[in-house]
Amino acid sequence: MTLLSQPPVCCIAPPDLLRAVAEGGSPEEREIALATLATAETARAQRVSVTGALRQLSLTIADAAPAPGKVRSIYDVEHGGYYDLPGRKVRAEGDADTADAAVNEAYANSGVTYDFFREVFQRDGIDGRGMEMVSSVHYDIDYDNAAWTGLQMIYGDGSGTVFRKGSLTRALDVVGHELTHGITQYTAQLVYNRQSGALNESFSDVFGSLVKQYSLRQTADQADWLIGDGMLGSSLQGVALRSMKAPGTAWTVPGGGKDNQPGHMDDYADLPDHEDNGGVHINSGIPNHAFYLAATAMGGHAWERAGRIWYETLTRRLHARATFAEAAEATVAEAGRLFGADGEERKHVRAAWQQVGVI
Repeated sequence: MTLLSQPPVCCIAPPDLLRAVAEGGSPEEREIALATLATAETARAQRVSVTGALRQLSLTIADAAPAPGKVRSIYDVEHGGYYDLPGRKVRAEGDADTADAAVNEAYANSGVTYDFFREVFQRDGIDGRGMEMVSSVHYDIDYDNAAWTGLQMIYGDGSGTVFRKGSLTRALDVVGHELTHGITQYTAQLVYNRQSGALNESFSDVFGSLVKQYSLRQTADQADWLIGDGMLGSSLQGVALRSMKAPGTAWTVPGGGKDNQPGHMDDYADLPDHEDNGGVHINSGIPNHAFYLAATAMGGHAWERAGRIWYETLTRRLHARATFAEAAEATVAEAGRLFGADGEERKHVRAAWQQVGVI
């Protein structure tokens, strides 16, 4: 497969949340939120130069870190930045726990994510060929973000203000979300802009949630359908980063500002490209809610039917600039292929997209 020339740096913290903290928080909270926004933008710019260097050497991302099967490598970047990655290697596959909780959590949760995709969808890692999972912890100083860079995972420690300290490696759904960006990079290659970018974010939320549900053996009605529950720091009120069950209700800033994810096309945010890449974190609430509706209508374990439909759609049916409508029709078609044209699964998928106003 030919990869896109400049895979995006995909961060878990939505820019609108960070801006809300900057606008409604104290001077100290404003400084922390703006620093996180600036660091993310710098990483994106540096990512372009790193990708260019690899391309000049005729390397693919898989060539840069080849390995078979489940192979995890954890590094400590020791509060350095993008050009210091990956850092000092502190744990390899099969090594015992260390004294560093962040190292152990990154190792464990990337392993749970690998096992989920292997056991449920028979996928061998990020690229489907056993690509090494590289994670760097202690990125920057009190950095309130985690990201897939196109090459590896990076985790900040959290400042305690935007995100609780230590929560970014601890949250399994966040790890699953970010590693799914890697899978999207190797399959549909959804362009990180407007509707295709919102789909990119949504597929990561879907599988981040499913990894958590699978690890807890929860049915769809038992799941909380929250992304990053328990992570919010002192500057935020609420329950999580996003809610797939009720988009727009996950968080608020006491001084003003709230989660503004829509759950229906009537409220779609038509933003310019310089704002969250055209609203990729915001408008992902619409396909997120469609998946929630389909999965809960089907019942049982969401990864068995709804998750299978969404996985096959991501890896088999979508093109790089797919729209919401194209993704909807693709999931309906895939439900028919997997479970029958007259099956309840196909009916539930179509009804879910209709309920969010896409079809």
